[in-house]
Amino acid sequence: MPGAPELPPPRREFRAAWVATVANIDWPSRPGLAPAALRAEVVALLDRARATGLNAIVLQVRPAGDAIYPSALEPWSEYLTGTQGRAPEGGWDPLAYWIEQAHRRGIELHAWFNPYRARASSAKSPLAPPHLALRRPELARAYGDQLWFDPGEPEALAQTLAVVADVVQRYDVDGVQIDDYFYPYPVADGAGNDLPFPDDASYTRYLGGGGSLARDDWRRANVDALVRQLGAAVHRRKRWVRFGVSPFGIGRPELRPPAVVGFSQYDKLYADVEHWLAEGWVDYLAPQLYWPIASPGQPFAPLLDSWIAAARGRPIWPGLYASQVPRWPARELLDQIALLRTRAGADGQILFSMIALLQDRGGLATALEQGPYAEPALVPAMPWLAGTEPLPAPPTLRRQGAQMSIAGGPIAGGALAPAHWVVWRRRSGVWRSALLPALGAPTPAPFDVENADTVAVAAVDRYGRLGPPATLHLP
Repeated sequence: MPGAPELPPPRREFRAAWVATVANIDWPSRPGLAPAALRAEVVALLDRARATGLNAIVLQVRPAGDAIYPSALEPWSEYLTGTQGRAPEGGWDPLAYWIEQAHRRGIELHAWFNPYRARASSAKSPLAPPHLALRRPELARAYGDQLWFDPGEPEALAQTLAVVADVVQRYDVDGVQIDDYFYPYPVADGAGNDLPFPDDASYTRYLGGGGSLARDDWRRANVDALVRQLGAAVHRRKRWVRFGVSPFGIGRPELRPPAVVGFSQYDKLYADVEHWLAEGWVDYLAPQLYWPIASPGQPFAPLLDSWIAAARGRPIWPGLYASQVPRWPARELLDQIALLRTRAGADGQILFSMIALLQDRGGLATALEQGPYAEPALVPAMPWLAGTEPLPAPPTLRRQGAQMSIAGGPIAGGALAPAHWVVWRRRSGVWRSALLPALGAPTPAPFDVENADTVAVAAVDRYGRLGPPATLHLP
């Protein structure tokens, strides 16, 4: 019997969708639902995700200085119960339920945090304790119709770091992500001119303490500190938890491809994204490429290539604008995924947002399920996070009639716990593979032998690394 090298490697691709809680975009469908209804919506979203072929969900857990889980640091979100600070009935923990249900289906759960928004324009209830803007109102700035924590205030940064660290420590999340809201997008006055963000107090204090950076450079240094320290805080607690950023899709003006025009996040949001990649502060980048392939000022392929060139080996998993369907044909998204698959270093994508798939807008979910997502895929490995951690050991295989059971290896939490099992079956000289979840159950479910003459099984660890297989010949 030939050894493991003849086993076809499992497909690798990050296939995710964002689940936005702010303004009840994706979940919950409206505030104030009973826990049973909230749980039913979670199950419906995750069942659709699994049926479509997704392997990850990016769930917004901190919409605006609040939480969709029990927290001593921030109040319950009003998007859950209708009133900020009010807990769901019965002490229910939504985030724990999301993680449990996602893992049971073989889906990763990445926690998505907004680092600086303190109150969204859609908010209706007053701020509630222990919201930081109530405890320390001098750290918050009114800008447009929203409230923002000032990135120049060290206590605002410390709060975000503490909130993320708390979630990573207490919950079995697979990743942490922040989106494109650093300094807020500019708000214009009646004449169309950008209103300045009101950070005179923090900048003056910086200068008074001996700082010498110009204000724009100081603002970029503040955002740099957020990204650098967030990634470090995540990995200090759990090295296998991936840290990603989803910025606006166009980079620094002087680094853009020819003919690309549009908003400069470097100059307006103070996000020096290329610098973060160069320093290796992120494990992946998900630039929001929310334009059609043929967009004249924002051509998809050149923008993608510019991010891959800046990535320094980190994966680029672009955000794709699924919610534009049916205004865009579903074919546009399929073509974008096909284009991504022609580029090394772009082995994944994140769809905004899950509601478009749940509703199968324009037949998109069906087209993905029957087309590019028909073959299951593992999330790409991130071996640099593992360091010298050993690969997972081969499992023990036992045949029970027409079924095979898997035993051996740690099943509970930790870096060495299998996240998935890859199962190969050989029949008539042809190998076929399947993926089984490992995190969602105390013991793996038996699987059918399916008239195979040989079966092989290998564990996939929390870093995404595939261990050596156990092989069993069948009479």
